[in-house]
Amino acid sequence: MQNTGGQAPEPGSRGKKIFLLYPHSVIHDQMLNILIMSGFETYTLGDHKRAIKILEMFPDSIVFINIDERLNEKEWETYIRNLMESPKTKTVKIGILSYNQDIKLMEKYLMDISVPCGYVQLKLGINESTKIILGALEANEARGMRKNIRAFCEDDNNANLNFKEKNSLYKGKILDISSAGLAAKIPDVIEIAVNSVIKEIQLKLHGVLIMTDMVFMGKRRDNKEICIMLFDPAKLEQNHKIAIYQFIKQSLQRYIDHLKTG
Repeated sequence: MQNTGGQAPEPGSRGKKIFLLYPHSVIHDQMLNILIMSGFETYTLGDHKRAIKILEMFPDSIVFINIDERLNEKEWETYIRNLMESPKTKTVKIGILSYNQDIKLMEKYLMDISVPCGYVQLKLGINESTKIILGALEANEARGMRKNIRAFCEDDNNANLNFKEKNSLYKGKILDISSAGLAAKIPDVIEIAVNSVIKEIQLKLHGVLIMTDMVFMGKRRDNKEICIMLFDPAKLEQNHKIAIYQFIKQSLQRYIDHLKTG
């Protein structure tokens, strides 16, 4: 990920984007959360035609395709072969998701078409399926150098914070946030020593309130209104951490949904 500071043009630019095309409901509800919390920048796509345009924009990405939905077997085969042969998408890594246990179908995708990210047989259950996908993502170094996925929310009016310090109330706009910390624009003059703990900062993320202590790491050199703060892992409650991941997931999906594809 890019450094904290609210400047990034898009989320997660140093890692690979992972797309789930027509994910089953169980994947959307459970596996997606696991992938996000494991540090993989993951999105869902609900239109196979638009998916082509998205993958052309991100040719270094990975896509897992649910071949049980929308198209028939022959149509999916043609679709996937075209992705793998097109100059604009041939570098995209493809994996298959399916409840179909037909050995010949699996062999076609693994041996004949040679999809690089495997055939995930969902009948194995959500835990085993997730383990297989995580293994494929690790093998393809999909996480990159980042340790945490960061949501860039400078244009989101529903990401704010406030706290009291020395009897003064400070309010700020959250510019970006991860499970490690955040950057916020605080217009008021604020003098706090670096590495000081700010007690009971209230974060408001799309109506979800999080109250926690944070460590003040200083201000951006080029903009003294932007403050950098880190969460104290020992103080951040698990339900708050989950709420932050949910906000990150929503922000990532909003980003991809709003991309213009012509």
